[in-house]
Amino acid sequence: MAHIPVLLKEVIEGLNLKPGMVVLDATLGGAGHSKEMCKLIGKEGLLVGIDEDKAAIGRAEVALKDLCRFNLFLSNFRELSTVLQSAGVPQIDAALFDLGLSSFQLEESKRGFTFLKDEPLMMTFEEAPSEDKLTAGEIVNEWAEESLADIIYGYGGERYARRIAKGIVEAREKKPIETTFELVEIIRNSVPVIYQKRRIHFATKTFQALRITVNDEIGAVKKALEDVWGKVKVGGRVAVISFHEIEDRAVKTFFKGRKEFGDAKLITKKPIVPGEDEVLENPRSRSSKLRIAEKINAII
Repeated sequence: MAHIPVLLKEVIEGLNLKPGMVVLDATLGGAGHSKEMCKLIGKEGLLVGIDEDKAAIGRAEVALKDLCRFNLFLSNFRELSTVLQSAGVPQIDAALFDLGLSSFQLEESKRGFTFLKDEPLMMTFEEAPSEDKLTAGEIVNEWAEESLADIIYGYGGERYARRIAKGIVEAREKKPIETTFELVEIIRNSVPVIYQKRRIHFATKTFQALRITVNDEIGAVKKALEDVWGKVKVGGRVAVISFHEIEDRAVKTFFKGRKEFGDAKLITKKPIVPGEDEVLENPRSRSSKLRIAEKINAII
């Protein structure tokens, strides 16, 4: 499946890119946003790209060839300060964070991000995680029932979190839970039949919660926003696309805090959401929200 960048027009217009700019794509993914950013900054500009997936780096190298200068790093965006230092970039003109999973991660990673394929329960963004890296399999097989319920409710907003956590613990007592389909079946048996027939798949929120926990996504977002704000020039902009309430709340809180401090102007008073046409073309964009802030001189 081809990767379709979410809210592409709105991101590009909102970042207000010009030839020769230095920009950061902190989440390369399918490189759809990077490609358009490169076209606007031109061959005098520089794009610094980050992704934890080696395959994403390879795809981006092909997509960006001859469009602009670029320097790509296999890393997590929580390390963006180190990445920019390695790239010899003290300041940037713009930054983009697209916090959604790319189509490639869902369709081709074989790391258990999707409940629609039978894959090992990993959910790590890294293609080859270290042995001490937390995985979804470790969480469902080793964490206490109360802890499971807490993350499924807290990071997934799942109303049946306690029932699902109980079902997981009962199932693992019989045998280890090793694959996505095994987990889906446990969730199915833990929720009411009517809940299984809703438009949103009954396993969506549990899988979301596990992925967020495995990758410490909220902690990473908060750290990255703090770090990137120190790197953006006055007049530069930061755009963030989030896909669920917890992420969006973290972004909103950060931008609002900078505005109250006096060094940010909110370009988006309310988050930009995709129109009907985009949702029809790319159903995964349905829950996306875009927020953009511009760095201004601090008022002290």
